Amino acid sequence: MKKKLNKIAEDTNSYLKGFIKKQKKSELIIPMKYGLFSGGKKIRSKILIDIGALFNLNYKSLIIIGSAVECIHAYSLIHDDLPCMDNDLIRRGKPSTHIKFGESTAVLAGNSLLTMAFEILSHKDLKVSEKTKINLINKLSESSGHLGIAGGQYLDLNYEHKKVSRKKVTEMEVKKTGKLFSFCCMAPLIIKNKSRSEIKRFEHIGADIGLLFQVADDLIDSKGSLLLAGKKTGKDKKKGKATLISLLGQKNTIKYAKSLIYKINKNLKRYGSKSRELSKTLEYILNRDK
Repeated sequence: MKKKLNKIAEDTNSYLKGFIKKQKKSELIIPMKYGLFSGGKKIRSKILIDIGALFNLNYKSLIIIGSAVECIHAYSLIHDDLPCMDNDLIRRGKPSTHIKFGESTAVLAGNSLLTMAFEILSHKDLKVSEKTKINLINKLSESSGHLGIAGGQYLDLNYEHKKVSRKKVTEMEVKKTGKLFSFCCMAPLIIKNKSRSEIKRFEHIGADIGLLFQVADDLIDSKGSLLLAGKKTGKDKKKGKATLISLLGQKNTIKYAKSLIYKINKNLKRYGSKSRELSKTLEYILNRDK
C-alpha cells in the first residue's frame, strides 16, 4: 500500500510543481509550496484513483483532479492550524505554516491554494469537456465552502466544551472531512456522465469514507504519539472537542469504523474484483498510525 501511495504522491507532486513553475512568480509561492509539499499520504487522491479504476478512467486525468483536491486539503490544513482555529504549532513533523511565515501570510497562502485548485480543474491539461469541468468545479467548490470543509470547521469550533448529540457530531464530520472524499468519489462518475442517482450514491459512499478517515484520525489523536503522527496528539480531549470517541468510547468507535468498512464494501460489491484495491485502502485508513 505504501508503495502505491508513494507513486501517487510522486505523480501528484510532479504535476503540481510543473503547474506552479509555469505561473508568474509571487512572494506567496514559497509559503504555498511549504504547505502543499509538506508530506502527506495523498489518501484522497488514492480514493479518487481507486474509484476511477471502477470506470476505467485515464490515470493522468485522475492525477490532475487529485492535484486540485490536494490544494484544497493543504489550504484547509494551513487554516486549521491557525491560532484562531485549532492553534497547532506542528504539522507533519514540521512547524505549521503560520509558525514558519506568520499568520497573515499563512491565511493568504491558504487562500491562494484554494483558488489554484479551480485553476487546475479549468486548465487545458485536463482533457474533458467544458461542461464536465464546470460540473467538477461546482462540486469541488461546494465541498470546500460553507456546505463542506469551512462549514464543518465552524461547527467543530463551536461544539467545543458542549454536549453534542451523535447525529450532530456525524453531520459535522461529514462536512469537515466527508465532503472532500465525496468529491473524490463523485468526480469519476461526473467525467463518465453517469446519472444523478448514481452520482448521489457515490456521494454517500464518499461521506462514509470521510467518516472512516475522521474516526481513524481521532483514534490516532487519542492513542497515538507525536513522533509517529507528526503532530501533537491528545489535543481533542484537552480542547473538549466533540468526537465520536468522546461519545462512544474507543472500543465502540473502532466497532463503528469497522461497520463503515463493511457498509462501503457492500455498496461496491457489484464491481467485483475491481473494488478490491479500494477495500485495501479502507483497511489502510483504519489501521494507519499517522
